[in-house]
Amino acid sequence: MPLSAGLVGLPNAGKSTLFNALTHAGALVGNYPFTTVEPNTGTVAVPDNRLLQLSALFQPPRTIPASVTFLDIAGLVRGASQGEGLGNQFLGHIRNVDAIVLVVRAFADPDVVHVEGNVDPVRDMEIVELELMLADLDTVERRLEKNQRAPRVQKDKKADETAALRAMQQTLADGKPVRLLSLPSETGQLPRELALLTALPLLVVANVDEASASSGSVPDALWQRAAQSGGKALGISALIESEISELPPSEQAEFLSSLGLSEPGLNRLARETYTLLDLITFFTVGEKEVRAWTVKSGATAQDAAGTIHTDFAKGFIRAEVVGCDELLQAGSYAAAKEAGRLRLEGKEYLVADGDVMHFRFNV
Repeated sequence: MPLSAGLVGLPNAGKSTLFNALTHAGALVGNYPFTTVEPNTGTVAVPDNRLLQLSALFQPPRTIPASVTFLDIAGLVRGASQGEGLGNQFLGHIRNVDAIVLVVRAFADPDVVHVEGNVDPVRDMEIVELELMLADLDTVERRLEKNQRAPRVQKDKKADETAALRAMQQTLADGKPVRLLSLPSETGQLPRELALLTALPLLVVANVDEASASSGSVPDALWQRAAQSGGKALGISALIESEISELPPSEQAEFLSSLGLSEPGLNRLARETYTLLDLITFFTVGEKEVRAWTVKSGATAQDAAGTIHTDFAKGFIRAEVVGCDELLQAGSYAAAKEAGRLRLEGKEYLVADGDVMHFRFNV
């Protein structure tokens, strides 16, 4: 299950610096608005010590982690929903992602221009959110207008949809994102169908200074504001992450230690983004490959089989399952089986995070 997240925010918030540190992609970074015009794209491995331990145990030629695709999207300014700056172009790109990573500037630097004149991360977050809500409101109202013009028979059929649209319209008019609205199951997919921006999961990244980076702290007001919008918040110094990414691996640990960091902030960002959509990991292991796979929490064994290949799901017979920790403790598949740790599960088995699975199927 591929996951994509858009790095968004005001111009000069540090999106491209963060993106380059994540992906080593070399996106243009500049001290002026709209340095990024077309979205830059890069895929990042999700750090997982369990995968490394399984790889060390089986020593296959290939080890493949779960991944997140990040898009560095052009800066947003006031009035973007009405076409200001790169408005409509920006909004078109962001509709294609699965989650929003909203980057706000939380550091002072007189040499870096701020389009609003001063540093205020809560205000900056609210500017971006307002533009997204205005864009969503326009989308919802256009769909409502279309429903109202429909023949009476179709209006009756669309009564549930119209009720959901009115609920979304009121939520947005009240200055709240759609992700806070609970819709009936029959219309629960409507926000996704309409590609509503404020229905997407939200992670707010405060681009902090070096002192704050060591603790990973986020300004309290920003943390509370993110929670009010149904999102989470994370503190990272894009500048420090950029410096770390330029060091050879042998020097990174010492540099991190000198800053009081146990790991790069980008590791936390990748993991937080990965879990933003309520995803879990299962593993497949063997002589040729150890691999991490992604499924939604609550996925069945048959769902998991289908992420590998549709034939696995169609011809599903059963799954051999053992917990990652149990397998590592046993030291081998044979030892895990002998110890009674290996289980046979049917298609309705709910996959647990960290399961190591082998599928039996017949097509």
